[in-house]
Amino acid sequence: MAFLSFFSGNDARSGLLPSSRTGSEGEAAAAAALVGMGWKILDRNWRSGHLELDIVASESNTIVFVEVKTRAAGGMQRPFEALDSEKRERLKRAARCWLDAHDAWDRPCRFDLVGVTMRGGEYETELMQNVIECGEGGDAVGRCDTAWQPW
Repeated sequence: MAFLSFFSGNDARSGLLPSSRTGSEGEAAAAAALVGMGWKILDRNWRSGHLELDIVASESNTIVFVEVKTRAAGGMQRPFEALDSEKRERLKRAARCWLDAHDAWDRPCRFDLVGVTMRGGEYETELMQNVIECGEGGDAVGRCDTAWQPW
């Protein structure tokens, strides 16, 4: 598990509700942290119908579907606790759609979660890798030999 820090400057963004602004800034902090680790961002807020992926990134040759959960410091729920079984199923369906749309079924891939905790204008990010494994209600994307491989 990697711990990263990111400072966000001005948080005055007109037109967004506070919760939308918080989520948007948390995703920006997560993306910046991943880029800082040498990852390449392939997509942000990718949608297929009602399904969404916060960040799709590439770490070396591995496609990483990154769920971002942003919370205020001292909140009742830690970011990773919001990844319940229903959310995991939606993420798996969205990942299958992304892999189909990009003809990327031959690439190794996994699910990670970046928990972002807000402390004033500063964002602390925590990366948790492989948050969805095979065996959690079946394989991750419909074809699986090892943990979260799409074949």
